Amino acid sequence: MAQFSEELPAPSVMVFDWHGTLVDTHDAMFSAMEEMLPQLEELGLVERLLPESKCRTADDARLVRYIRIFRRLHPRILAERRVSRTDIFNAIFGDDKEARLIAHQAYNECYRKYFGKVRPFQQGAYDYLTALKQMDIRLAVSTNRNREFLDKELQTVDEGRWQKLFDATVCADDVTEYKPDPEVITRALEKLDLPVDATAWYVGDSFVDMVTANRAGVSGIFYNGACWEPERISSWFTSRDAPSAIVDSFEELMDLLALLERKQPEAFRAAPAEVRPRPFPKPVRPTPREEPDWHPAVVRLIRPAVVLFDWHATLVDTLDAMYHAVDDMFPEFEGLGLIDRMLAPEDSKTPEDARLVAHVREFARLHPKVKADRKISRTDIFEVLFGDDQDAKHAAHLAFNRHYRNHYGTVKAFEPRVRDVLEGLARLGIQVGVITNRDREFFEYELAAVEDTGWTHLFEVNVCGDDVPLRKPHPDQLLLAAEKLHYPADPSVWYVGDSTTDVIAAKRAGMTAVFFNGAQWDQPWLNQIFPGTHKHPDKPDVVVNDFSEFWALVLACEIGPP
Repeated sequence: MAQFSEELPAPSVMVFDWHGTLVDTHDAMFSAMEEMLPQLEELGLVERLLPESKCRTADDARLVRYIRIFRRLHPRILAERRVSRTDIFNAIFGDDKEARLIAHQAYNECYRKYFGKVRPFQQGAYDYLTALKQMDIRLAVSTNRNREFLDKELQTVDEGRWQKLFDATVCADDVTEYKPDPEVITRALEKLDLPVDATAWYVGDSFVDMVTANRAGVSGIFYNGACWEPERISSWFTSRDAPSAIVDSFEELMDLLALLERKQPEAFRAAPAEVRPRPFPKPVRPTPREEPDWHPAVVRLIRPAVVLFDWHATLVDTLDAMYHAVDDMFPEFEGLGLIDRMLAPEDSKTPEDARLVAHVREFARLHPKVKADRKISRTDIFEVLFGDDQDAKHAAHLAFNRHYRNHYGTVKAFEPRVRDVLEGLARLGIQVGVITNRDREFFEYELAAVEDTGWTHLFEVNVCGDDVPLRKPHPDQLLLAAEKLHYPADPSVWYVGDSTTDVIAAKRAGMTAVFFNGAQWDQPWLNQIFPGTHKHPDKPDVVVNDFSEFWALVLACEIGPP
């Protein structure tokens, strides 16, 4: 049954959000978002992302972090398909209207390639809207969509028969600002010559829609077509901006109108019972993303006496410099004789690896999807391309280093509280070190530059790629670190890293392998990259998705089993 406020009046008009409420345009929207987000750097928007400490929710903070590092949507958002681009831009830019405007404009450029893929969000939407019209409720649409897109989608959805349903439509380019600015609602009411008061309902599917309704002074009706859990919805709102009603479907919307009609018999020209269509099923919740099951909650590990960390994409973010150097490096591969030394497709670990090798061999560059994903390091790239050919990998690392000198220097903590975790480990009496395939000239600069003050004092040992003859995935660097600490290489030494290379190195060194899943791979993908076969036997002992999970894991081992 619909939840609603006792003070909610019967509507004279219903103004609807478009995407996620009346129609489903997720395919086009997410295609455009995935094309637009890699442009954040050239748009000057990376530095304008909201600081995580100022984000409204923990989920928003994680989204900002993920987009800052990987320039794409968090995999859970892509899997669940429950949020809009407006929600995303408001979450990651906050009150920075100029940044949001730049982002919306860039999105629109991308959306032009995809829009037109539109279908009713819920079965029977046309029939329910028709019933509302028969009750003499005026209908309108207010959306952050541009006019060119809305008009095309109105002509397309349900073979165009929705066009006659709406008495007014207002789009983003009809007003001066995007939602949550209330003008998209007030302009629609102005067109209809109706008062801006609680008898006007704004029906939308997002937090931003309800904030917009509140600012406009109308009744916000939250349409829960995405099937959010009730406690999740409650967590978004204060008593001041809470919706006037929450409905899970258009059938529940009709139930709500029927309740109001009993209290106000003259409210509608026709009673809801006389005009409502046969019941249509409510939307079904998207299939949840399959989370990793090598989780801290289900493992028992030895308390760490030493924790060694990978550097890039574990403790810090240096992805921009790395990918710029990789782009510059690949055109040299043919002159270096490296094209012919790449693995044959049948020797690759996964079909994805084979496709990466084939693309680099043919085009001397990374596949655009690999670059867009920003989830694979140069060490992993070289492992995929050359396998056990140490000479080829050595030549590739040298070529990479030449170009990295032109780009390195910008280094950020991977998460805001990494330093706190490192200091906390020291307080527990755990020795802390860094293992990186980075050459020492780069690592020492970055170590001194991170967070302005540097992290040099936080580590008791560090081993770089050029300190040993063989880099990861060989265990030499890890074994050298243990030797420098005068500590045996055993499972009480944890190695925390974000790549298959890190896991292989830890297992070969006889240490505990903690896979840092900052890239948020799901379980099916982890099963692919860690197949546990005779040829590729190495698997992590545990997977952590962020440093809060890692810290909880350490503390659980500190306390011991219950």
